[in-house]
Amino acid sequence: MTGPSLEPSDKDYDPLADQEWRLVAEDAPGVSHHEAIGLRERLSLNRMGTFDWDLDGGSMDLDPGAMEVFDLRPEEYDGAPMSLVTRVPPEEGLRLDEALSQALQDGLSSYGAYFRVQCRDGTQRWTHSQGRILHDADGKPYRIIGIVREATSELADSALLRSLQQERQRQTVMVQQTTAALARALSVKDVTRVLTGTGGARRFGADGLVLGLVENDQFEVIATAGLEGEVPDDMMTSRLDDTLPLADAARSRRPIFLGSRGELIARYPRLRPYTDVLPAGSAAFLPLVAQDTVIGALGLFNAEPAVQSPEARNLALALAGVVAQSVQRATLFDQEREFATGLQATMLPRRLPPLTGGAVTVRYHPASVGRDIGGDWYDVIALPQGRTGLVVGDVQGHDTHAAAVMGQLRIALRAYASEGHSPETVLVRASRFLAELDTERFATCTYIQADLESGALHLARAGHLGPLISNSSRHIDWPEVRGGLPLGLATHFGHDHFPETQLFLEPGSTLLLCTDGLVEQPGRDISAGIDALSAAVRAGPTDLEALADRLSDHLWADPGSEDDMALLLLHRLPGPGGATTPRLRLHVHQADPSGTAEVRSAVRRTLDQWRAGAVMHNIEVAASELIANALTHTESGALVSMELLPGTPRRIRLEVEDRSSRWPRRRSPGETATSGRGLMLVEALADEWGAEPRGAGKALWCEFAVPDTTDLAH
Repeated sequence: MTGPSLEPSDKDYDPLADQEWRLVAEDAPGVSHHEAIGLRERLSLNRMGTFDWDLDGGSMDLDPGAMEVFDLRPEEYDGAPMSLVTRVPPEEGLRLDEALSQALQDGLSSYGAYFRVQCRDGTQRWTHSQGRILHDADGKPYRIIGIVREATSELADSALLRSLQQERQRQTVMVQQTTAALARALSVKDVTRVLTGTGGARRFGADGLVLGLVENDQFEVIATAGLEGEVPDDMMTSRLDDTLPLADAARSRRPIFLGSRGELIARYPRLRPYTDVLPAGSAAFLPLVAQDTVIGALGLFNAEPAVQSPEARNLALALAGVVAQSVQRATLFDQEREFATGLQATMLPRRLPPLTGGAVTVRYHPASVGRDIGGDWYDVIALPQGRTGLVVGDVQGHDTHAAAVMGQLRIALRAYASEGHSPETVLVRASRFLAELDTERFATCTYIQADLESGALHLARAGHLGPLISNSSRHIDWPEVRGGLPLGLATHFGHDHFPETQLFLEPGSTLLLCTDGLVEQPGRDISAGIDALSAAVRAGPTDLEALADRLSDHLWADPGSEDDMALLLLHRLPGPGGATTPRLRLHVHQADPSGTAEVRSAVRRTLDQWRAGAVMHNIEVAASELIANALTHTESGALVSMELLPGTPRRIRLEVEDRSSRWPRRRSPGETATSGRGLMLVEALADEWGAEPRGAGKALWCEFAVPDTTDLAH
């Protein structure tokens, strides 16, 4: 079986037939319609030339076609390959060298590579080189003969497509990054943080930027990034005219694109004195328009001069639109937040009553992020008989409803306290008031009734943080304060009982009340915040106002708390006579079975601060015995006092005071007796002990010598 035969066609191939073609004047000199064209001419007409490289001698011969490909004149080339560096950039030379080196290492007989040539007019052209490597009888390469040809047209389509694709990808990434970053910005401060933060200017394909807003026919610069220096003060605020580029763009509502710093100064001579601040390259000034309203302008600066392409200009305008929408949204947010926080501020006391024998200061801050306001509050209330009421509380939630409930609860609690009720009664009534409101919100609160003349503090706590006390020696204590359920919940569950605790604030000591916004951060245990607060108070300034500022700025503002914060500081002024004696005073109620354990815990913490060492256990046991005697043999509670006496050696004095006039009697119990050994223990453990009359009652006291700190170290 045979296939079809191949026979010559009787028709000639004519590329001009049936084609549309254009008349063109030939610009190739010396080419005749009838004359034969030699090999070199044929190569030259196709932008191609040859080279002959003598590897042993180190010379390279280029024919006229190759010289034309490299855009070299005869006097510019001396036959040495290094002479080509005037046309071949270093990075392109490395590309050629790597291709040849790889071919020699692999023992190949040819190699090829694309590279770019820098022409004398500054443009670049793609070139391809193909060489045949000749070897001698020993296999050593000694000569390369090859061709070079212009490949710009060949690579134009693929290179252009790659370039356009890369540019589109770059623009897409820039838009996505900028949009994502600005989407999380709520306030104008957040927007400026995005624009001026790390990579802010690069998101716009720029090296530096300036942002300004229009307000009352004035243009004010609010953010800069990437500039060599600070914007001069007289440039921060300007009129909306054509003397400065940002104001001009905002006034005219048209973008301004300039190729270099020279063009910028030529158009705006007012910038001439500030040349050093301005980048040397191109610049774009874009109006920020949102809902047909000009709200500002954005300036973008580049380090290198350039003429922005239409694509680059469209991208800049698109990004300016994103910024404009973000700034407008942020401005509305700031206005709404200012209104809400202003409303909340009116619900807090504007003035604090004067205190005799002490000083008080307060701080309140709404949450640093988000648009919600909170229900934190504080209050300082003048009470009958020269006492002072101190309140810090927090209504559940972070919205206007929480703020409204806070305002009502604060007024109600103030009214109950002003009537002179005890702290427990005040919180019971406040809890019932909140339970009867048309709300499902509850509130936490700590209320203290303070007598600065005596230092007595009577306090009750409803699900809130207890107080911190810092004495004159900067010892920090968080006394154990029993508490009840939050206000509202306590009444709802039928447990509206808030046990009262008595503490004493010594002269020179400071009491701190706060809400959890000061000590609690997302993702961090609250105990870490309490430790940080203790350290900040211990190391903080002695001035009350300065201490409040330090706590607000470093513990709350710096981390950017998502919660609001209320802070109250009360300082009891030192009495006459210089330094005060460190002292602890606690009250144990008659019907409180856990009171003795709580006093022992407080005594133990205080003794540890005083570095009591080996006598700590003896003092604890003596305190327990004396308290037990007072509660067992009298019908009243006991007032426990402990102080560190000055002098050498140091001594600790313990007193337990009751309201019974019955004098203590030391007994000698038998071996099987179950009581009567209390005073015997005190006598055995203490260095000295005794009893003193105190008004309507008496006080049993004992003293203990404290070992020297040097002995403690050993």
